[in-house]
Amino acid sequence: MKSRLRFTRSRLDISRHDDPLAGVANLFDASLAFIVAMALALFSVLGSTDMLSADASWTLTRTTADGELEVVSKEQQQIKVERVSDRKLSGQGERLGTAYRLQGGQVVYVPEQEGEKP
Repeated sequence: MKSRLRFTRSRLDISRHDDPLAGVANLFDASLAFIVAMALALFSVLGSTDMLSADASWTLTRTTADGELEVVSKEQQQIKVERVSDRKLSGQGERLGTAYRLQGGQVVYVPEQEGEKP
């Protein structure tokens, strides 16, 4: 009787190891943990932990795969994406100031004083 129980027990253990889908759940859990770790690493490397804050305000410029420049800005809960184009625009408006490009490539904006005209 004892040998018969031993035989059935080993058969049950073998059938558990034969299931090809037994490790899929573990792979799913491992991939989810990997994705979360990569997202946290990306946020910490870029120093952009403010992106996760609900009250933070920030502006980000990025170049798309097409070479277009986009300005992404976040004001508390609202996120706005604007595309920069090379088109010349015309219309009526008020002159606000002058922008100068320095030798190092930096752009400086100088607002106009009241009553001062170019």
